[in-house]
Amino acid sequence: MKRYLLLVLVVFFLTAVSGCCLKKTASEPAMAEAKQAAPEMVQKEGVDTVQEPEAVPPTAMELYDQDYAQLPLMHEVVKGECLWWISEYREIYNDPFMWPLIYKANRDKISDPDLIYPGQVFYIPRTFDLDELKASRQSAGAPRPYLPPKGANLPTELRDDLGWEF
Repeated sequence: MKRYLLLVLVVFFLTAVSGCCLKKTASEPAMAEAKQAAPEMVQKEGVDTVQEPEAVPPTAMELYDQDYAQLPLMHEVVKGECLWWISEYREIYNDPFMWPLIYKANRDKISDPDLIYPGQVFYIPRTFDLDELKASRQSAGAPRPYLPPKGANLPTELRDDLGWEF
């Protein structure tokens, strides 16, 4: 009994699916108009098909650039944070030694880098060159050669100049 019920269900499913997938044919004038409007139409074995241009997948550099563009440009300080911790956040720089970049960009709001207060909103610089990066890491006490770890959030051009993968 279960076999017959299963067989009936399979037949019903196949009938329903094949009925939904049937291609509706257009009238002759509509077909001629469509062929003129869309020169990419190709006829194969009596069936009209559309040749869509192949979608080129984005490169790893383009994907990284898109992700980098989504990173926040502002950060609001919460109780207990310091510039070191803020720059260490994955969505900020993912490198604590880059905190001087935030300090330099917000000198009008920060008189002492050791004293920041909850509620302050800091601009997070996203464009900087290698010299600025090395200088900020050096002033923060990073070990030589003052290059950030490969997981750090860097501008695409800088990452490419360093020869790092994306």
